[in-house]
Amino acid sequence: MVRTTRLKGPTATKPMGPSERICTPQNSGVPPAQAGEFQPLRIGSLSLETPVVLAPMAGVTNYPFRSLCRDYGAGLFVSEMITARGFLLGNKLTTKLAAVHPGEHPRSIQIYGSDPKDLGQMVARLVDEGIDHIDINFGCPVPKVTRQGGGSAIPAKPRLLARLVRAMVAHAQDVPVTVKMRIGIDAQTLTHMEAGRAAQEEGAAAVGLHARTAAQLYSGDADWEAIGQLKSALQVPVLGNGDIFECWDALRMMRETHCDGVIVGRGCLGRPWLFGEFVAVFSGQEPAPPPNLGGVLEVMEEHGRRLTELFGEELGVRQMRKWTSWYLRGFRGAAGVRAQLSRLGTFDEMRPLISTLGLEQAFPRQALRASRAKGGRTQRVKLPEGYLDDRDDDTPPKGPHTADEIRAWEKALGAG
Repeated sequence: MVRTTRLKGPTATKPMGPSERICTPQNSGVPPAQAGEFQPLRIGSLSLETPVVLAPMAGVTNYPFRSLCRDYGAGLFVSEMITARGFLLGNKLTTKLAAVHPGEHPRSIQIYGSDPKDLGQMVARLVDEGIDHIDINFGCPVPKVTRQGGGSAIPAKPRLLARLVRAMVAHAQDVPVTVKMRIGIDAQTLTHMEAGRAAQEEGAAAVGLHARTAAQLYSGDADWEAIGQLKSALQVPVLGNGDIFECWDALRMMRETHCDGVIVGRGCLGRPWLFGEFVAVFSGQEPAPPPNLGGVLEVMEEHGRRLTELFGEELGVRQMRKWTSWYLRGFRGAAGVRAQLSRLGTFDEMRPLISTLGLEQAFPRQALRASRAKGGRTQRVKLPEGYLDDRDDDTPPKGPHTADEIRAWEKALGAG
């Protein structure tokens, strides 16, 4: 039986028939998975019946949101990026974000770093603490990061990428190490094929590919063809990322590219129940309809409660402000309360404001693919001067080391 929710608030609803499907036109004819069509996603010793991964997103995939997504469905739920140097220095917030919580299994962390020694030491400590999966971020397009040769600049130097992966794998014991990257710097500098091979050769258990360049940021359409190309070149699992807004998109991506699983990012912001829909369609069933506004409000209140438990009332409320816009995307009248919600002072203020919109409103179909990115802009990627002159150079780029540098760095990562 499909598990639609384990939350106390939202009421579980029955799966729909094909004629009642709530989706966009491009997915109206996509059939659920057939028996035996897709194999469990195997990443090292991990085996996931539902081949779906929650993308690590800074300021988003902390424990409260991960636990919501897990309560609705199944998959692998990755933490937001944790800087290696901040973790090793015992930064208070970094330590909180990296903490292991009861019942969170498998426990997955994405780390960011560009110093092989730091990465090796962090991996060793995480393994001692019982981590189940470690991912490394080679896809961050933020200028402050790429300007130093980090993030999405690293795959342009496959020997450097190999050196960093090697340092992690050497300390990981039996814990699988994976890589997440973009297809390149820009359309003229595509790096995913050579970087993917380098990661595989150094022992990466899987490679995740966001099918956009760093220059694209989140604009335009993801290049699913590039995912298929990488899949055809590697023996380790390839996970596709980009433009997964509906559960049906995951099926289409896997059928078109033959990738081994999908990574879901922006599409689930304000929609944790999407993971229940993934479970349904990969089990061969039609998913339950999304909640109406009253049900969404109950999810928001539960999310706020979990944020408060982890961060305290003041910081929890501040974090919830950005989530209100994502949860209410597309609902009639939401624009009229957006400004007040962005200044939310207490969680008690949330229900009266949202109730004025009419809690019986059905979930808006137009919200399924509504943009949840930071605008539709592109960028010219900032790189160190002469960075691409020697692509064989494996010298690690400069990273943050002092406490102040780490705070500034993590703030920049949160913007990307």
